[in-house]
Amino acid sequence: MPIFSAPDGTQLAYRVIGDGDPVICLPGGPADSLYLGDLGGLSTHRQLIILDLRGTGRSAIPEDTSSYRCDHLVNDVEALREHLALPRLDLLGHSAGTNVATQYVARYPKNVSKLALIGPSPRAVGIAITGETRRQLAQLRESEPWFPAAFAALEAIAEGTGSDWEALAPFFWGRWDAAAQNHHASSQPKNKEAVALFADEGAFNPETTRAALAACEAPVLLLAGEFDLNSPPHSAAEFAALFSDATLVVQPGAGHYPWLDDADQFVATTAAFLG
Repeated sequence: MPIFSAPDGTQLAYRVIGDGDPVICLPGGPADSLYLGDLGGLSTHRQLIILDLRGTGRSAIPEDTSSYRCDHLVNDVEALREHLALPRLDLLGHSAGTNVATQYVARYPKNVSKLALIGPSPRAVGIAITGETRRQLAQLRESEPWFPAAFAALEAIAEGTGSDWEALAPFFWGRWDAAAQNHHASSQPKNKEAVALFADEGAFNPETTRAALAACEAPVLLLAGEFDLNSPPHSAAEFAALFSDATLVVQPGAGHYPWLDDADQFVATTAAFLG
């Protein structure tokens, strides 16, 4: 696995999968990027440069743990661009990684050719996802055998009387089958400190980020799963409206990991956008 040095000297790792023009991919979590796999076969169309965020996967734990903050991770993406000697880059982020990607394009708009936000988290732009939005979305799954227990846990969390987040897991996949359960078990963040400090105070400046995104000239794809409780299509649509050249795609039957729910559909959409 290739290694490069971040601006503060932290050694960061990345994986290279496939051939063709590169796309830098940022995982969510922060978790080991292995959960992205090859994004359902997207690597047959483009070369995926998948970064292990600091303190995850094979990347080193930084001496200054305040550097886990989302806005500081932008510096690591720019260091990777320079390491790869790319004048401009295509950038793809998933889940929490879309916050890093969003802030990167806000800070370095001329360095980005295309931006793909998969299961986009809108925290960096200050879009709130209400409990009622999640509740209505969850009810689309009421015919599923696991629904009663999962929905009861969701209601309890919304009311402040419960904290069984694990019970919500089935909502994040289009099919809660053995493959989804195995993926869930293997994709949970292991560095709790990195997770806790990712959104620490000062990580986001929504007003400044929104203004920068309004001036962004790069084409943007926002891809949301129809059933994604984490990144609801309604919120993704509000997010898309912040850009001057954005395309919103809602993948039918998909949850938070659309390349697992329907790899062919995901790859067709994303590869067509990236070109």
